[in-house]
Amino acid sequence: MVFSLLGAILPQAKADEGNQKIIFTFSGPVEIPGKVLPAGTYVFKLADSESDRDIVQVFSKDGNKLYGTFLAIPDYRMKPTGKAVLTFDERAADNPEAVKAWFYPGFNYGHEFVYPKAKAVELAKANNAPVPSMPDELAANTTKPATTMKEPSVMAMKQAPLKVQKPNEEEVEVAEVFETPPPAASLPTKLPKTASQLPIIGLIGLLSLGMAVSLRFATAKTR
Repeated sequence: MVFSLLGAILPQAKADEGNQKIIFTFSGPVEIPGKVLPAGTYVFKLADSESDRDIVQVFSKDGNKLYGTFLAIPDYRMKPTGKAVLTFDERAADNPEAVKAWFYPGFNYGHEFVYPKAKAVELAKANNAPVPSMPDELAANTTKPATTMKEPSVMAMKQAPLKVQKPNEEEVEVAEVFETPPPAASLPTKLPKTASQLPIIGLIGLLSLGMAVSLRFATAKTR
């Protein structure tokens, strides 16, 4: 399931592009790894991490309360949109929907949450789709307070062995299922609205003029 849940970039969007800070408002409870968030407004952003893994943090609307620090892996979309997008995993009617991934506007690579193994197995069966997982014993680390990325709980997640749980209960390596983003994947796929095509048009004009002059000289020599 895919929703654009009132995803709004904060006014200082340019400054937030690095951590992809977005505000999401939920009309009902939603599940994130190890925790259920009640209806309300939350801030999703990438943590300042030197790890090559995605470290995602979820805060209260005012940014004063940290709800959790989570592992994520890149999630690819063919076409980026101009709005923030949140995707969900299907759940039973009596359970809150589980957040699968979120995408910053203009980016085709988003961030898919890594769930503890037991929950990942459950979600994989319910959705008939592979779900990234980490060891169950690390589940508690996601909701421990983490003021820096060097906290023991965060360091443990950075070093956690990641796997993928398939609907048939088979466990495989992440690389067998999920595509690794190219080096430029963190860049927007579209030019900023302020970008202009005039320099390109001017270059084409100069090339055309150069070709015309060359042809004129070539014609003159053959006479």
